[in-house]
Amino acid sequence: MVQTHTLPGSTEDRPDDAAGRTGSSARGAEPDRGSREKSCTTTAGSARLAALLISPTLLVLAVVVLYPTIVALKDSLYGAPGIDPSTGFVRDGAPFVGADNYAAIFGDEAGGRFWNAFWNTTFLTVTTVVLEAVIGVAMALIMHRAFRGRALVRASILVPWAIPTAVTGLLWRWIFNSDGVANALIGQQVLWTTEGFHAKAAVIVADVWKTAPFIGLLVLAGLQVINKEVYEAARIDGAGALRQFRNITLPLVKPALLVAVLFRTLDALRMFDLPYILIGAQKTSVETLSMLAQDQAANVRFGPASAYAVILFVYVFLIALAFVRLLGADVVGDDDAPPRRRRRRPTRRPAEVAA
Repeated sequence: MVQTHTLPGSTEDRPDDAAGRTGSSARGAEPDRGSREKSCTTTAGSARLAALLISPTLLVLAVVVLYPTIVALKDSLYGAPGIDPSTGFVRDGAPFVGADNYAAIFGDEAGGRFWNAFWNTTFLTVTTVVLEAVIGVAMALIMHRAFRGRALVRASILVPWAIPTAVTGLLWRWIFNSDGVANALIGQQVLWTTEGFHAKAAVIVADVWKTAPFIGLLVLAGLQVINKEVYEAARIDGAGALRQFRNITLPLVKPALLVAVLFRTLDALRMFDLPYILIGAQKTSVETLSMLAQDQAANVRFGPASAYAVILFVYVFLIALAFVRLLGADVVGDDDAPPRRRRRRPTRRPAEVAA
């Protein structure tokens, strides 16, 4: 016959102690439950307050972003008003054509102009953003150094960014005039505002001059939060200026630089006013997607213009999505997310041993 023996110090050996522990644990569970309920109430209240505070921003975004996007998508499904071929009379409104506007954009008639504008937009965006990133980092390093007259240098660097784009276009149009400063400096007669690669070069120079300080300003903000002790330790270890920049400065300012490059990329993809004022409308060398959509709208072809606008919106959205997916840990701050806590497994205490 198998007998069971109770281990010394077990709950069955001391029922009074077990009951006391059970009562104390029950009494201790009540404050824990109350603290959890209080924490949940506080969290719900914070969530409601956060939703109330951001509701004006969401309302403004819905008015200026969501509503125009929906209207543009709807208008892209309608054609231009004109004579109805079936009746011979003028239509009262725009006819519904479905996806014909999109098919016409990629067709033989308008496809060449669309792809030219698409590649112009991509080339100008990539070129200007790369040059602005390099020059902006150099500007930030200069503005970050301590020297006499630093405030004046910072103000002079930020002046181009503060000038409106329309004024910038007129200013550089005078510079790139046939008898302007640019031709006087190079000693040649170049027609910058006509067709050709020199028109692209003029737009690139003007855009880099205006918006490179924007990247420099954001990178400067990233440089100012770097502790100086890091550089002192690097100098003690014998690291030179180039090695400090490559191993310390560049990795620490990378989040700010990526945000600046993302903003500039999205802005450059929608480039319209600078090439429109500096070079002119309907110039094959610098015509962008925004200029193409404006040209269609100016000719009262709102359906094709809306189709161009929708395609540009999708293009910008895909670029932003790809940028965040590839570099999202540095842009949206995923690295700062708290680590997940591991659940502890309960340990079993042997109570009885079979004899």
